[in-house]
Amino acid sequence: MIQLSESAQAHFRRLLEREALPGLGVRLSAVHPGTPRADVRLEFAEPADLRGDEWAIDCEGFTLWVEAASASYLDAAEIDYITQATGGQLQIRAPKIKGEAPADSASLVERVRWVVEQEINPQLAQHRGHVSVQEVSADGVVWLRFGGGCHGCGMADVTLKQGIESTLMSKVPGVTAVRDATDHATGDAPYIPRDAA
Repeated sequence: MIQLSESAQAHFRRLLEREALPGLGVRLSAVHPGTPRADVRLEFAEPADLRGDEWAIDCEGFTLWVEAASASYLDAAEIDYITQATGGQLQIRAPKIKGEAPADSASLVERVRWVVEQEINPQLAQHRGHVSVQEVSADGVVWLRFGGGCHGCGMADVTLKQGIESTLMSKVPGVTAVRDATDHATGDAPYIPRDAA
């Protein structure tokens, strides 16, 4: 499942020896897994800190605990410690942490959500905005709810038609239209106020 190099194990042992706490180990988890913002978190963990459902990887002198909910995203991860002239650096490669694109046979909802999370929301984040999938009808109409800087934005209609709808219709076979389910009058921090657009 997870490959931990000898140099990484030696690095962790040195850190744990400095702490000198009985049973102290290292916990590995995925933060925002399955999204473009996915990252890895490493932290010390005492036995009392554990939930009880972690996966245990026995290393020489310590245990690496893998958060159960993160296990599938951290499958095939490689942890290494590279020594350089200026010091050392921990390198973690987790090829599945951002998730895997659903197969063509996956449901329309799964394929729409993947494109929204992997392609559309990273673009909207540049304007402090995001969208969430409210509903996908049987006839392929996708209903979205705008949030953040997009909630109440005067350019939401343009973003919906020229950006989101064209992206979803070109990348997700079966999408026939995209509609806005947001009450934009309640937006309190729009990127571009509706009266300025």
